[in-house]
Amino acid sequence: MVKGTAIVLTNGWLEKLQGKTAHGLLRGSDRFEILSLVDPVYFGRDAGEFLDGKPLDISIYATVEETLKNLPKKPVYCIVGVALHGGILPETLRLEIIQAMKNGLSIVSGLHSYLGDDEEFNQIAREFKVEIIDIRKPRPTKELRFWNGDIYKVKTPRIAMLGTDCAIGKRTTGKLVMEMCRRNGIKTEIIFTGQTGWMQGFKHGFIFDATLNDFIGGEIERVILECDQESSPELILIEGQASLQNPSGTCGSELLLSGNIKGVILQHAPGRKYFEGFEYLEKRLPLLEKEIALIQLYGAKTLAITLNEEGMNDQKFKKYQTEMSHKLGIPVIRPLKEGVEKLLPIIKEYMAQVD
Repeated sequence: MVKGTAIVLTNGWLEKLQGKTAHGLLRGSDRFEILSLVDPVYFGRDAGEFLDGKPLDISIYATVEETLKNLPKKPVYCIVGVALHGGILPETLRLEIIQAMKNGLSIVSGLHSYLGDDEEFNQIAREFKVEIIDIRKPRPTKELRFWNGDIYKVKTPRIAMLGTDCAIGKRTTGKLVMEMCRRNGIKTEIIFTGQTGWMQGFKHGFIFDATLNDFIGGEIERVILECDQESSPELILIEGQASLQNPSGTCGSELLLSGNIKGVILQHAPGRKYFEGFEYLEKRLPLLEKEIALIQLYGAKTLAITLNEEGMNDQKFKKYQTEMSHKLGIPVIRPLKEGVEKLLPIIKEYMAQVD
């Protein structure tokens, strides 16, 4: 099993949406102990400054070489901590990856550019006896499951953590909700569907966009069944990907239908006008009312709205939060500012209603 100490490469993207893999690892991982970040733009500071403004005692260095000179213990892994459009390896990261391997670090990457298919990387890995771990590499079709309806036998309540766009905080909010439920005596598991969830060490899941389309429904069914049978939770949360109305990644309906999920917590960024990465098209995010109506057409109920903090000052956020809560008649909360305790009553009510 992949597990151990690690450094994370962010290469100037730490404070941007593209750094969400690093952000997730900084918020906590059961798989990796993060020793430092490598970023030539933000070096010399504590990584926590760029997350929630609170020190984490995780330093940022400009290069891999500098990092290894300053750390009190040697890391085992070097993680590519960015998620870019198309999953392409930035050339600016290439030299840092090579330096990491030459210093005896194995590489973990969730990019669609498979580092293990690169001849130069492979040669260096063999020479320095390190691994290249491409976690987004598709599994063989013989290992994949086709949907067969067994999901209807699962009685455990399930909530999908959906969002109105990509890179909007679905996984982070899901982790906060899981931890809150556990603190309050609800045995809860979260199913990951992306590279960062795997890196954070969530017990159950699969990587959605590394799975052949024909098997998406079956893999959703498989991981829910596996979670239910192996962990016996009282509540299962499922991490969403992209959004129902994002043209570049219309995801979410698979979770609701193939996973037979009837409850949704919907993440939204009221300060974001356009779909992430497609601002030049001026393709606007959907109105919450329309997204909720679409979710209802899939047979699911939106239990609450959780807000991403980007692009708005505190005063505007409070005003928006109050107005939308009255308008929609459901809780509208700010997870990173307020926590998620306010969701407990509505989650308990939903669990009691699930047959």
